[in-house]
Amino acid sequence: MAHILIIEDESIIRHSLKRLLERNKYKVDEAGSVGDASSQFQLSNFDLIITDLRLPGAPGTDIIPLAEGTPVLVMTSFASLKSAVDAMKMGAVDYISKPFDHDEMLMSIERILKEKALERENTALRSTVNRDYPTSGMIGECAPMQELFRKISKVSPTDSTVLIRGESGTGKELVARALHAQSLRANGPMISVNCAAIPETLIEAELFGHEKGAFTGATSARKGLVEAADGGTLFLDEIGELPLDAQARLLRLLQEKEIRRVGAVHAKNVDVRLIAATHRDLKMLARARKFREDLYYRLHVVELYLPPLRERGDDIEKLARELLIRTTQRMNHGDMQLTDATIQAIRQYSWPGNVRELENAIERAVILCDSNTITPELLAIEPDRDSPLRNQAFNDPFTQQDTQPLPPTSAVNGEPQEDVALEDYFQRFVLEHQHHMTETELAQKLGISRKCLWERRQRLGIPRRKMQLRGSNAASGA
Repeated sequence: MAHILIIEDESIIRHSLKRLLERNKYKVDEAGSVGDASSQFQLSNFDLIITDLRLPGAPGTDIIPLAEGTPVLVMTSFASLKSAVDAMKMGAVDYISKPFDHDEMLMSIERILKEKALERENTALRSTVNRDYPTSGMIGECAPMQELFRKISKVSPTDSTVLIRGESGTGKELVARALHAQSLRANGPMISVNCAAIPETLIEAELFGHEKGAFTGATSARKGLVEAADGGTLFLDEIGELPLDAQARLLRLLQEKEIRRVGAVHAKNVDVRLIAATHRDLKMLARARKFREDLYYRLHVVELYLPPLRERGDDIEKLARELLIRTTQRMNHGDMQLTDATIQAIRQYSWPGNVRELENAIERAVILCDSNTITPELLAIEPDRDSPLRNQAFNDPFTQQDTQPLPPTSAVNGEPQEDVALEDYFQRFVLEHQHHMTETELAQKLGISRKCLWERRQRLGIPRRKMQLRGSNAASGA
């Protein structure tokens, strides 16, 4: 039941309005002046305040700054356009003249209360988004994270293209969501695309759409993901995996604000803000002619760097505790605690998978725990399993042309021997066949997705050399 306060010095009008509202199931309190109302009631407890404009002492509009966000409906017998405009400028949500029509009054009240309810829902939704996809609520008190937050707040309101750099699992998509949520496009769509997860043969059609008959299987025209993001934000994760043909189309989008579907004759204008992310060094890829240099400079308007978890100091412990709270709440579990030994183990581990790996370790520990205390064994982490050499390969394996694949020694630690054999088979198969097979063909032969193939290359440090070798063979006439 909505709670309404009436401020009116004429008792006949005040009592008549009170009876009208009570007959329509509203809870009503009354006062004869602004002073009486502010001294007798906590104004923020009301859902709506209805006040006369002309009152003894202070005018009715003086209640607006005292209402602490409660909507104020102003009524007066001196109806004029000027007084209406003045009242609205001071913060009144609506204006009604006396003598008022009962139906008109009830309709105004119903509309105002519905708008207030919708505002509360939006506030609750924003709170949920900030909890699940934190923006200003992202955890990070170390200097690099504070610098990141400062840059996010500065670049968010603009339409500038943003390139987010960081290792896998650091939370690059959370940064992209923060940029979108704090932008002028927040009410528009945000479309997220993992460029490594879409087969090379389909990436252009997925991004830019296609016309009917454009290729085998195109039985109807289809809008692409870029068009779906029209009026909002397009987030391209792992943009370093985008094929060169698709890069050319993306460059045209950035330069001309237009796209052309696969098989189409005419281009179409789109209004999209682009945010890209990568764990690779695009500048080095551009020098090696594996990434378009002109596209790199178009993307590199503003660069945001997301530090790996191992460089974030005390943030690791804060993140672990926060992730534990979120996980237990999501799984309807009771309160759980991390022991001192567990905190020490978390601090000593290098977290090559960053926040994503930490989150998975916490979830696994909550599932396996038989008490309310998380011990180090439940995290299933081994602090010494990652060498600096392997981390180097993990950071950017595809640009390390002369780096030999590292043996999967980490797979032996704590894993069944047959899993090690599978990893060894995967490594030998890829190295033997990658020179004459595409990534899609390799994935199909191995019975895995292209994204899974890409992730295993990272984990095992296997460079992707086939593109360069094919170019060399072509040049030599082989």
